[in-house]
This record gives sequence, C-alpha cells and structure tokens, in this order.
Amino acid sequence: MSDTGNAMNKIGSATIRVFKKYTMLFVLAGLVLMFSIITPSFFSVLNLNNLIVQNSYIVVVAVGVSFIMMSGSLDLSVGWQMSAIGVLTAKLMTINEMNPYLAMACGIALGLTFGFINGAVAVVLKIEPLVVTIATALAFSGVSYLISGGAAFNTFPDSFRQITKGVVLGMPVDVLIAIIAVAAASFVYNYTYFGRYVKAMGGNPEATRLAGVETGRLRILTFVISGLFVAIAAFILISKTGTTNSSVGPGTEITALTAAVLGGISFNSGEGKMWGLVTGVFVLAVISNGMQLAGWNQYIQLIVKGVILVAAIGYDNYNRNAAGRRKRLQVPPNVPATPEPVKA
Repeated sequence: MSDTGNAMNKIGSATIRVFKKYTMLFVLAGLVLMFSIITPSFFSVLNLNNLIVQNSYIVVVAVGVSFIMMSGSLDLSVGWQMSAIGVLTAKLMTINEMNPYLAMACGIALGLTFGFINGAVAVVLKIEPLVVTIATALAFSGVSYLISGGAAFNTFPDSFRQITKGVVLGMPVDVLIAIIAVAAASFVYNYTYFGRYVKAMGGNPEATRLAGVETGRLRILTFVISGLFVAIAAFILISKTGTTNSSVGPGTEITALTAAVLGGISFNSGEGKMWGLVTGVFVLAVISNGMQLAGWNQYIQLIVKGVILVAAIGYDNYNRNAAGRRKRLQVPPNVPATPEPVKA
C-alpha cells in the first residue's frame, strides 16, 4: 500500500476514535442546530441561559449518582430521598422557623442517613443494591409524607433563596455549586486512591477485594457520598421553585440515570468522565426544552426519553462487549505472536 494510502487510513482511524470518544458532544451540537432551525426562539440567549440554570440541580444529582454507578451499582431511591430532604428542610425553616443553615444541616444529615441505609442493607444482607433501593424508595416515600403530612411549604427565608437568586463572580450560585461538584468529582476520580478504588470495584469487585480493598465499606461510602449530593440538589430545587411538597423530587433519578449513561458513565465497568456526564445532562435538557418550544405533546416527550435511555444502555453494552472482545484477542506482551519452531 502506498504512503498516501497509509496516511489516509491513519487519518480515518483517528477520526473514528475521536467521534467515538466525543459522540455525545456531536449529538448535543446536532440537537442544538436542529431545534434552532425548528424553533428560532430556542437559540436565544435567554433560553440557553435558562437551560443551564434550570438543570444545575440535575448535574449535582448526576454527580452523586455517578459514584454509585462507577462502583457497579444503581440507586432508584434518589427521587424520594430528594422529596424527604426537601420537605424536612422546608418544614424546619417555615413551620419551626429554624435558621436556614441549621435546617440545611438537618437535610444533609438525612441525606447521609438515607445513603448509609441503602449501602449498609445491600452489604450486610448481601442484596443487589438495585433491589434494595426499589424497596427503600417506598420507605423513603413514607418518610416524606410523614414529615409533610401532605402539606406544601413555601415563603422560604431570603437567605435560603439566595442559593438560586444569588450571584457570585457574575455566575448564579446554583450553577457555581454544580461546577464545583463536577470539579470535585473529577479530582476524586482522577487523583485519589478512593476514586481509583471505586472505578476498580465497578470493573471487577472480586479482584478489588482480593487486592485488599474493603469493598463493603467502599460500597457504603459511595451511597453516603451520593446522599450528600442529593441533599444539595434538593436545596437547589426547592430554592428554585420557591415551594415544595412530597411530590417534588420523584422522577429525578431517571433523568440523572439517563444523563449519566448517555454521558458514558457505565454501571458495570467502572468507566466514565465528568465532562461526559455534564454533556449527557444537557443532551436531555436540549431535547426536553426543544420539544416543548416546538409544541410537542408531553407524553411524546416521555416516550422519547424512554427510547433514549434504552438506546444509551444498549450503546453502553455494545461498547463494553466490543472492548471485551478486543482484550481477549490481544496477544500477551510476553508471549510470542507465533510459536517458535521446536529444535530437534
């Protein structure tokens, strides 16, 4: 083959690798272009700013969920955790007239407790976390309604509303919180032993255990960390809306899970990047916002989101299976590619 042919093959291979690595960025750009054509108001500064601000709490939730997914688990109780944390914090501030910061501390404590319960039950009873969190979601919904009594809470203190109304360095506080959450998670995954252990456990829990890592404690800790991020997201959500009740929160877990999977966060291989997660969040946000501006029926939107989740999981499985096949076909470095002839 000529040098020109080799060069073209290398360029083609490099292009394919770049496309695979940044698939969701290309998808996001394509969606923005499509909806900008369908509905010109989509690409307005006001609408794009709203897209970012309205999804800051989703980014925070997804970051928390990523710790669980990276470790090889799933949590379907996140929405009801947000519900219970939200009504507890709101009730303490409005009915009990508690200092907002103390009320938020109580909300964080409840989030940490929920996370510990999920992780501990899964580890101690040796039950798949997915099954555990389906059960605890029911329990947490009961906790939420016990706290709220079915009532709604509003008229939050101004200091609490500053979470979404305040501006720091020209940036909304909630957006800044989301950026800090993403940066902190990226640092943990890339530069700490804890992050490496989490990813290793997601890829091969047995090998991680045999390497001396306390995988049970690690599993519990990932759920506790998720509980912290869920609490922070709940504060952002109810501060943004200015009111809450027990129906606020449920459903967020599906959005966060879909965004994480779209962004390349795998729940059984310990792989994923935070920039991909953020991209996944905004792919969903653009689809939802674009369909609303285009006047699409809300039930059609649900169908589209469900199809996207299935497609994302299928794409994740395809990539993992392809990677597994490549690893099996690789020749070990110390083994000759072809057997040496046997000397007589």
